[in-house]
Amino acid sequence: LGVSFLKCLFIPAYYSTDFEVHRNWLAITHSLPLSQWYYETTSEWTLDYPPFFAWFECALSHIAKYFDPQMLVVENLNYASRATVFFQRLSVIFTDTLFIYAVHECCRCVNGKRAAKDILERPTFILAVLLLWNFGLLIVDHIHFQYNGFLFGLMLLSVARLCQKRYLEGALLFAVLLHFKHIYIYVAPAYGIYLLRSYCFTANNADGSLKWRSFSFLHVTLLGLIVSLVSALSLGPFLVLGQLPQVISRLFPFKRGLCHAYWAPNFWALYNAMDKVLTVLGLKCNFLDSTKIPKASMTGGLVQEFQHTVLPSVTPLATLICTFIAILPSVFCLWFKPQGPRGFLQCLVLCALSSFMFGWHVHEKAILLAILPLSLLSIQKAKDAGIYLILATTGHFSLFPLLFTPPELPIKILLMLLFTVYSFSSLKSLFRREKPLLNWLEAIYLIQLVPLEIFCEIIFPLTPWKRHFPFVPLLLTSVYCALGITYAWLKLYISVLTERISVRQKAE
Repeated sequence: LGVSFLKCLFIPAYYSTDFEVHRNWLAITHSLPLSQWYYETTSEWTLDYPPFFAWFECALSHIAKYFDPQMLVVENLNYASRATVFFQRLSVIFTDTLFIYAVHECCRCVNGKRAAKDILERPTFILAVLLLWNFGLLIVDHIHFQYNGFLFGLMLLSVARLCQKRYLEGALLFAVLLHFKHIYIYVAPAYGIYLLRSYCFTANNADGSLKWRSFSFLHVTLLGLIVSLVSALSLGPFLVLGQLPQVISRLFPFKRGLCHAYWAPNFWALYNAMDKVLTVLGLKCNFLDSTKIPKASMTGGLVQEFQHTVLPSVTPLATLICTFIAILPSVFCLWFKPQGPRGFLQCLVLCALSSFMFGWHVHEKAILLAILPLSLLSIQKAKDAGIYLILATTGHFSLFPLLFTPPELPIKILLMLLFTVYSFSSLKSLFRREKPLLNWLEAIYLIQLVPLEIFCEIIFPLTPWKRHFPFVPLLLTSVYCALGITYAWLKLYISVLTERISVRQKAE
């Protein structure tokens, strides 16, 4: 109730262009026939989500017409009446009900060995707060405006079902989720390998290796039927209409460029920054011709293709190969040493982080795809808690540029402080008998986020640099956060590999 009340307070707050994106999708799916959904181009915000989400918007539109029918007119671009704002805000809050239920189910899966007399120190309570009061979800969904809570509810519910060994339900929920938003394909390898390993092979040898004779063709068939039926229900109508290529082209618009308008804090942010540094050095040393270098290349904040100046330009195929190589070790670990639900969660987080690190045109909001499932690991072991604190603090801070209007400055800082303080204090209390969750270098890195925020939000706007270099605060935030997220990714990988080696040695 408390978090729902807080969300209601954000109704009059700033909202981004995503508000108009979803209003336009309401109008498209309500006013136009199915055959025109993925062809309509009146607005620049064309429908680029899978069909299930389009049907979701269509269902919402039949409620929206009672609030303000004018929002459902395709030609009413940037329409934002009070009734429209109220309906769209309310729809996000209402659909978060699924997320709340999913959190409840995840809490039921928590190991009760660390039970505490004080309810505030119980792992289930801590996990519920880390998920329900997640800073990133609050600002992205209820201020910036999106429906991530509903979608993450589907994902967490599928995770809970797999942890409860209700494999077919988990597979069904994830298949449905993929046809709501295709970004979740990032974690599909973790689901595929875990279901194959734990559901299709019904028994293991004493040493944990596969018992090949236990392979169940029936289970594979059932999983295949689920995926096929969900895909047919989603894509079938467009296949019949001969529009499947058009739908695919909308879902995977590779011409948008390597980076989003706000650089996601990943490997490519570091790569872009290095290219800019080398360009400046090249110009000063007369190694480069200034007349042949495009102005504001890769730092214009625009969604389009750019060429790097010094370093090799990156293609979609190159990012796909890098992502594949990055997730491969985690998938191998899950296959050969699954370690039950814990191993699945580790692989899921690593797949999400690896895709975030090396994917093509990654949005900064995609970091939540790693932070939320890592919450489930953070209450299990101290080393996971330490990694979570680094990733969550850095990842959430990287979302600050999404809220750039002055009225939202104190709101985002206060929410970030409250969530961060609770995360540190609750996890520290949970693992009070173990060594500190962060070493001194990690602590110093996180503390430096404070002067970075002061410079970007207060000092820089007062300088003459703002007029000539407006992208500098975004660049500094992205690059600095990229260092922390890269560190958390590497530390988690090392932790998982070390854990697997330790398990193997004990077995021998």
